[in-house]
Amino acid sequence: MKIAYLFPGQGSQTVGMGQELAQREPAAKEIYKLADITVGWQVSRLCWEGPKEELGRTSRTQPAILATSLATMAVLNQRGIKPQAAAGHSLGEYGALVAAGVLQAGQAISLVAKRGELMEGAVPQGGQMVAVLGLEAKVVEELCHQVSSQVGAVEPANYNGPGQIVVSGWASSVEEFSARARQSGAKRIIPLATSGPFHSSLMERATPQWRNILEKVQLAAPTIPYLANVSASYHTDLDEIKDTLIRQLSSPVLWEQSMRQLVADGYELFVEVGPGQVLSGLARRIAPEVVVLPTNTYENLQASIREIERRMYDEA
Repeated sequence: MKIAYLFPGQGSQTVGMGQELAQREPAAKEIYKLADITVGWQVSRLCWEGPKEELGRTSRTQPAILATSLATMAVLNQRGIKPQAAAGHSLGEYGALVAAGVLQAGQAISLVAKRGELMEGAVPQGGQMVAVLGLEAKVVEELCHQVSSQVGAVEPANYNGPGQIVVSGWASSVEEFSARARQSGAKRIIPLATSGPFHSSLMERATPQWRNILEKVQLAAPTIPYLANVSASYHTDLDEIKDTLIRQLSSPVLWEQSMRQLVADGYELFVEVGPGQVLSGLARRIAPEVVVLPTNTYENLQASIREIERRMYDEA
């Protein structure tokens, strides 16, 4: 049985996430303590008590979600459950890097705290993101090209799954794109509650600072395969890994392509490690035949552990 861990990104956060987990599992509580010390503010309290508006700020959301994912993984580790591959959506890629042994937990939390601050500070006024449902990728790409050349930058930001692509750009351009997408047959256009046009060229202003930060970070060679967002392929060269993380800020997340690669490579059991079930839903759309287990509540985590242990026992 080949297990792959999937780590969620922004949008999966909820007030109260990880609270019962930390109350019941000392290993999880230690991760939250580490996060509080590492960033210098109470990540744990924000996760457990909110307020929602503060938790939704990019600079706060990123370390909060990652801490919850790593706390969840600590419990899985304690039960002897290990993945054979890992991938993460945007911010979640840093969880995947911890799972692969490339980063230590404290390193990753520190990095995403800085990443969140940079992304929040680099946001141009008037940036926006929307999810487009019901259009093929080539149609979305052509519409983005037309609007970018006539109005201003708007680009594919997340290739999430069949018929679901997020676009990112100037608000006026996104508005024009949305109108044309509806005319082209889009089923829905959903504005996203993000603070800027992430994963687009408009984020390139954050790249020099992010490069300076990453160049000082010491990475370790991956112990299991992990897929990078910008390439949907595996990387082992450490300089190459840093390069993909730099490019990730202003490049689209190739999530559908990443999932298809994992399925093609024989991974059949996926565990969404952390809050929400966004990636579970996307996985079922991309590859309905795979099994995806959630860990977003303590009850779900325990049920998923039992299912994994049952499968491991059956194979023994």
